[in-house]
Amino acid sequence: MEQSSHAGNVVFVLLGAIMVLAMHAGFAFLELGTVRKKNQVNALVKILTDFCVSAIAYFFIGYTVAYGANFFSSAEVLSQKSGYEMVKFFFLLTFAAAIPAIISGGIAERAKFHPQSVATFLLVGLVYPFFEGIAWNDNLGLQPLLESVFGAKFHDFAGSVVVHAVGGWIALPAVLLLGARRGRYTKDGNVSAHPPSNIPFLALGAWILTVGWFGFNVMSAQTLDKVSGLVALNSLMAMVGGTLAAMVLGKNDPGFIHNGPLAGLVAVCAGSDLMHPIGALLTGLIAGGLFVQLFTITQNRWKIDDVLGVWPLHGLCGAWGGIAAGIFGMQSLGGMGGVSLASQLFGTLGGVLVGLTGGFVVYGLLKNTMGIRLDAEEEYDGADLTIHRITATPDRETHW
Repeated sequence: MEQSSHAGNVVFVLLGAIMVLAMHAGFAFLELGTVRKKNQVNALVKILTDFCVSAIAYFFIGYTVAYGANFFSSAEVLSQKSGYEMVKFFFLLTFAAAIPAIISGGIAERAKFHPQSVATFLLVGLVYPFFEGIAWNDNLGLQPLLESVFGAKFHDFAGSVVVHAVGGWIALPAVLLLGARRGRYTKDGNVSAHPPSNIPFLALGAWILTVGWFGFNVMSAQTLDKVSGLVALNSLMAMVGGTLAAMVLGKNDPGFIHNGPLAGLVAVCAGSDLMHPIGALLTGLIAGGLFVQLFTITQNRWKIDDVLGVWPLHGLCGAWGGIAAGIFGMQSLGGMGGVSLASQLFGTLGGVLVGLTGGFVVYGLLKNTMGIRLDAEEEYDGADLTIHRITATPDRETHW
């Protein structure tokens, strides 16, 4: 029975890892459909290469920083270890690699290629696992401290804060240090629109992410005996809430509608194992509205050129998710209990501070050494031709 249970857990977590790996195709197509045609190839290439750089950084450094474990022994010794340890690393890697995938959407269309790979290595090797270890492995003793003071640890079941808020708040300084795309904002204060280049691809990316998210959330149980249908139902309800709020407040805009489910799913990650489905629905509704309103404000009023709106979507909705777990997780609001709103506030603030600090340090360092932005001519030609020497549709652009 024990052997059968172990094998089941291995397959369970492996399937989760594969589903979250597939989400990276969603990140790629969401960005491809949003950026202009001259930057579509770059969107695809960045996500794939960033994942591979993340794997190297997490394998050699990040996993050890977070959990104190490593694979620096012979293959014979590794083969005798639990297969579960191997697939758990794979599963957690797919979460870590979401950090540069999130950032990629914010810095699209004007960022240099190789400096971003360096940023990915530093962020996945050091910054992300630093907070991951605090939240999920009790590193530095902060979780036991919160439990002793407020009666419960900071709860983040599937990464609203650990993954999404941290990634979104890292992206904000990256976007600010890069500056807006040339021509995005005119000297007289007007906003020049850059509409999505391909709504079908944008929608495809959103659907891939949405489907994969049920692996992201449900498989965060990490063992079969802890799997919960409540997580699946809450994820569904938050997705629905986010979509409908984005449809109404976004006035039927397809870009908002297809980011709506992502906003809801980002927000429900933290408390998906605690909330009543109605609480999850409300969490998603608020997240969808938050995304639409803050995307509009950041782009048009504050003139922050965050191309895919990753700071509102991941940074703010992720932070809302951390707080929402402390609200709708309470038994008085139909939740499972065992959660402290104060701990949620402190844990969420911690993730925001780590993300902001890490983003400014890493991208500030790279800006002052390697440079992080394409020059004016390169940006005008587009990242596809400048970096990859080919466009998404070269056959249509040949001149005889």
